[in-house]
Amino acid sequence: MLRQLFNGWHYLGVFAIASLLVGCDPYNTNMRLGNPSNANNSDLNNYLLQKPEFVLSYNCNQGIPNWVSWQLSQDWLGNTDRQDDFRPDETLPDGCYAVRPNDYRGSGYDRGHVTPSGDRTNSIASNSATFVMSNMIPQAPENNREVWRELEEYSRDLVAQGKTLYIIAGGIGQKGAIAKNQVTIPQSTWKIVVVLDSANAPVTADTRVIAVNMPNSDVVRRTDWQDYIVSVDELEKATGYDFLSTVSTDIQNVIEKERDRP
Repeated sequence: MLRQLFNGWHYLGVFAIASLLVGCDPYNTNMRLGNPSNANNSDLNNYLLQKPEFVLSYNCNQGIPNWVSWQLSQDWLGNTDRQDDFRPDETLPDGCYAVRPNDYRGSGYDRGHVTPSGDRTNSIASNSATFVMSNMIPQAPENNREVWRELEEYSRDLVAQGKTLYIIAGGIGQKGAIAKNQVTIPQSTWKIVVVLDSANAPVTADTRVIAVNMPNSDVVRRTDWQDYIVSVDELEKATGYDFLSTVSTDIQNVIEKERDRP
């Protein structure tokens, strides 16, 4: 018990110091895994947006988030209906184009949630928050509606079993653009899911970490999300980001090289 308390205090201290250095709120539970790109409020292509429901790094040049980070626990889930109120994000800084819902029209790509609508059903306000366009990336329908959706549902199944998840996700690469080149189409979509027994449980060398990288095209049709399991190390190499930075280096060295085995 004393060791668990110490680990918890150590985590909070390291997280608070690291968070202050990169300009994020050290008590925002959606940022527990850290700020992988050192997003801030001076770089328009790595612009930090902190919302009660999720945190993201936005890329004004690409019109999509670099990554979105959020907590998923039973506290966030309820019976609220999907709001479907897609809209521009009015909190974007001056000089940053605010993508509109109609910018995706006729593109052949879905307005793909990064933080899912289904992960925020405890209130109308929190569900509505997921429909800002800064939380969207162009996703191939076969990606968005099949393998990506299946991992989202599996994640909520874990929460139904009593787990608390810390999730970060985004897109990699550029395979084109829509909306007169104002919105980049990622080549693939990636996600990291850290599975804990409770919100304040420490991340240890035995913590389960799910990492995937899925092609953003119709090649994923009739496949399973498990077919795209990778390691966190592989995603760090592909993105250039430093994931799980609030976790001690010794533990990172163990859990970031392992591939999940469901």
